[in-house]
Amino acid sequence: MKKIAKIVLVSVVVVTGSFVASAQKIAHINLDSLISIMPESKTAQQAVQDYAKQLEEQVTMMQTELKTKYDDYQAKMKDMPEVVRASKEKELNDLNQRLQDFQQQAQTDYQKKSADLSKPVYEKAKKAVDAVAKENSFKYVLDTSTGLVIYNEPADDIIGLVIKKLGISPGATPVVPTTPKGGASQPTKK
Repeated sequence: MKKIAKIVLVSVVVVTGSFVASAQKIAHINLDSLISIMPESKTAQQAVQDYAKQLEEQVTMMQTELKTKYDDYQAKMKDMPEVVRASKEKELNDLNQRLQDFQQQAQTDYQKKSADLSKPVYEKAKKAVDAVAKENSFKYVLDTSTGLVIYNEPADDIIGLVIKKLGISPGATPVVPTTPKGGASQPTKK
């Protein structure tokens, strides 16, 4: 009886040990919160706000110019010859179109500037997350602000095993998910 108890005890210890050994360490972080407290983030935000202010000032100047010219046109239009009135209307329409074009371009430029200034901050945060994950043997790190995996061990990729299970020929070019700078998995050709 003692022999059976020892065998059962050893079996339980071995099975428990193998479950513990194969356990995956998973961690999480709110990457948005981390980035928001980084000094580089505050500097980038200020630069973006300054840029937006410059663009807004230019739009305001253009709107003021348009309004001044329109008011002048309204006040004098009854006394203008037809050809002058048509010329002023064309000038006002052109100025209005330039204003609209500038506003669209300013929005695009603002978004690009914001992305350009945010990218190094995100990359620095991501490198720190990767380093901490490796140092602490985490297999996966989840970003709780987006719900995405922002770090994973490449060795845990099971695509080869799944291809074999599905019976796909080895010559087929698999689409392998990668984790780009944004953290979301996207298919790319390998």
